[in-house]
Amino acid sequence: MAWLLPRLIAGLVALLVGGALGYLIGSPVHAPVLSMLLGGGCAVGVVAALDTLRGVRLIAWLRGPQDESAPRDAGFWGEIGYRVERAIRLREQGAAHEKTRLAQFLAAIEASPNGVMLLDANEQIEWCNSVAADHFGLDPQRDRLQRVTNLVRAPSFVSHLQSQRYDDAVVFRGPRGDATLSVLVRAYGDGQRLVLSQDITERERADAMRRDFVANVSHEIRTPLTVVAGFIETLSNLPLTDVERKRVLSLMSQQTQRMQNLVADLLTLAQLEGSPRPTVDRWVSVGRMLAHVSGDARSLSQGRHEIVAATVDDAVQIAGAESELLSALANLVNNAVRYTPDGGRIEIGWRLCPDGSGEFSVRDTGMGIAREHLPRLTERFYRVDGSRSRETGGTGLGLSIVKHVVQRHGAVLDIASEPGKGSTFRIVFPAARVRFLEPAPDPRRQLEATSAEAAADTR
Repeated sequence: MAWLLPRLIAGLVALLVGGALGYLIGSPVHAPVLSMLLGGGCAVGVVAALDTLRGVRLIAWLRGPQDESAPRDAGFWGEIGYRVERAIRLREQGAAHEKTRLAQFLAAIEASPNGVMLLDANEQIEWCNSVAADHFGLDPQRDRLQRVTNLVRAPSFVSHLQSQRYDDAVVFRGPRGDATLSVLVRAYGDGQRLVLSQDITERERADAMRRDFVANVSHEIRTPLTVVAGFIETLSNLPLTDVERKRVLSLMSQQTQRMQNLVADLLTLAQLEGSPRPTVDRWVSVGRMLAHVSGDARSLSQGRHEIVAATVDDAVQIAGAESELLSALANLVNNAVRYTPDGGRIEIGWRLCPDGSGEFSVRDTGMGIAREHLPRLTERFYRVDGSRSRETGGTGLGLSIVKHVVQRHGAVLDIASEPGKGSTFRIVFPAARVRFLEPAPDPRRQLEATSAEAAADTR
């Protein structure tokens, strides 16, 4: 109430001053009382007019955008203007702070790897992040305030949303058909709903691969175990001659070796998937590796094939893990031996490409592979001819091991084959993983010199 007393004093002073002036003016005309009353009234009116003017200025400021400061008047209206402006500024600061927090919150939701969509009580889209828009095929701006069931028409999603039972997530195919979505709905507020979506395509694919892998491993192991169990029962219940017993034991040994090979390949794959990528500072001699795998090929062939291996200087080296590289090359060479008929030809080669990369190749004159099978050859347990693969002792994991080794060394696996004309498997190593030790000449320089001489002769 500190503003009331000054206003009363100002009004009283104006009344007294106006009355006194009126009395002095009215005395000569013999009307002092009337002049005093008129003078006092006029003085109070002037004070009231000035006070009203200040109020009008404050009201005009309040009706405007309040960008500028409130009128800085003294007294009552100055106090009101100050307090109103302060309240407005505090509210603006609070609104700006809340707006910043909302923007940060929405930015955090936008950065989420999962889709987030807000629905009102009428199932209309209030807001969604870009991930949810991609999952459901929506436009975050255009589709706002649209009924979600008019835009996302998957029957399982619509029935789940309208069922009002949101304990479990619903899984369905995305609108483009290339993704599997898991959608969880949660109710909040006054009939509003929060829709959380997640792309589980890779997880579903991984689960399917894991199920197929377990089924394939179980099948691959069960077959030799059944054979071994049958032979054990035969040895236990039937009197066999020495020749028959030796044959049974030989077959049991073959099946046991088959299971050991399968377990060894599985362990190799697990090691490749779980270990870090090979570094580029460990160098392996190409010539030594070719000599090693060609020796294994001749041992496996036992003279049934013509095996030709390239001779490479020990100064030529590849950066990588020697055990992994030998495993990949040996799998390619062993496959060529297994699937090439007797009398066929197998070529194990190495060459330097014009761009400096190195290419290891295995070429055979076997039965060849139809084009439709080539993209799936590196899948685990994939066989073009399952019965023949088992007869040759293959586990179905060799080319999968080759693929992993190639990827870990930054190389590329190329397969070319045609039924009846044999197959060619190439592993191309990048130039950064190929080097030549002195004093061996760098074949790349020889290629450049030859190209330069050919160009000069042409001129």
